[in-house]
Amino acid sequence: MELPILSILLSLGVQSGLNWTLVFFQRNHISKSFLGIFIVSLAVVDTTLTLCVGALYSANGSLTLLGLKLTRFHVCLLVQILGQVYSSFHGPVLCLAGLDHFSTVTQRGHPNSARARWLVYLALTIIMWFGVFFYVFLLSDFVPVLEDVPHSQIHQCWVFHTSQILQNAMFALAVGFVVIRLGHSAGLLRDPPSEEKTRAEKGSHCRSSVIHQTTEILLSTWTPFLLLLAVLLLFPVGIPAHLGLNGAWISFLNSLLIAVALCAVHPVTRSAQDLDAVPPDSFCEWRFKFSLAAEDTT
Repeated sequence: MELPILSILLSLGVQSGLNWTLVFFQRNHISKSFLGIFIVSLAVVDTTLTLCVGALYSANGSLTLLGLKLTRFHVCLLVQILGQVYSSFHGPVLCLAGLDHFSTVTQRGHPNSARARWLVYLALTIIMWFGVFFYVFLLSDFVPVLEDVPHSQIHQCWVFHTSQILQNAMFALAVGFVVIRLGHSAGLLRDPPSEEKTRAEKGSHCRSSVIHQTTEILLSTWTPFLLLLAVLLLFPVGIPAHLGLNGAWISFLNSLLIAVALCAVHPVTRSAQDLDAVPPDSFCEWRFKFSLAAEDTT
């Protein structure tokens, strides 16, 4: 699809503003998870590109920087490269964030120091950015699309569209549904001895309570976002690739992965009493209520 350069600049500016707003909103625990560090890096990259595109646009399409002449060709090239990079990020981000959340939920009283975790997250983020750029430039079949006209006549750029955000949303929701169903049926499939049936039934009820409350907490916050994704899925509107990875999607992914981790690991008592075992989330409040009889079985 082709978009005017001014439209690209405005969309990048809005996305940068949204990213920094979410960073500020989560500032108290932004360094406590991999996704927190990644969203900061995403905001920095978006802001840098916005400033570059804005400088070239305001300079009438030509700008000399450090002895290099930059034109509107470079605007289109940068936007296409960033779109390809963002499209390649979804899988690695989903995997690393999922591993991070599962390790946080399953830790048993021996958490790593905050500084050590922050350094690990920072290192992973830097390595991932370099790795994705390496993949895009050397291993992928990415070929930029540029017009064969003078740069002064370029007023719009060809941008790739992406469906990665919709595909990953469907994949994450499908995995979450499978995990929830398996967790719900785990207690029902057991055939304990008769003297333990009451305890098993209470444990199964408690697991069902965790799954029900987790789903309710997630949907109470993110239903509008899920409806938006459903609309985009039903009416296939092309999403520009350079807008396919943003703070809103990362925040939703964070909440969804927390929900999946809690349902899979089932930390009943610790979920109610030790909230440090739940990854940080500024949108969902992961607090659970259990009956005393159910908690006594754990």
